[in-house]
Amino acid sequence: MAITKEYRRSRIKKRIRKVVSGNASAPRMSVFRSNSEIYVQLIDDLNGHTLAAASSAEADIAKQKVTKIEKASLVGKSIAAKAKEAGIEAVRFDRGGYLYHGRVKSLAEGAREGGLKF
Repeated sequence: MAITKEYRRSRIKKRIRKVVSGNASAPRMSVFRSNSEIYVQLIDDLNGHTLAAASSAEADIAKQKVTKIEKASLVGKSIAAKAKEAGIEAVRFDRGGYLYHGRVKSLAEGAREGGLKF
């Protein structure tokens, strides 16, 4: 059996999810990266609720003419602002099986600049 990128990512994702889970005070910050967009959610795993979400497809971010890495940083700052509104200061970062570089790293650094702790 040939190991595809999707299979490899699903194995990594399962390995991460065994360790990382969120609650109301420190939700899981889950990242999904498509070819053109990047999405992030703050999830309370105990209750199964999404507390806040942000993406590069939102109107204020999508209309800016910047690179995908710079958009990821803006999404990080956006989720940090939404978390502050919801009274969330700390999160647990779930990179979703993606390597921690490029857009994923930029999103995390943007969230840290916005005031989130992880």
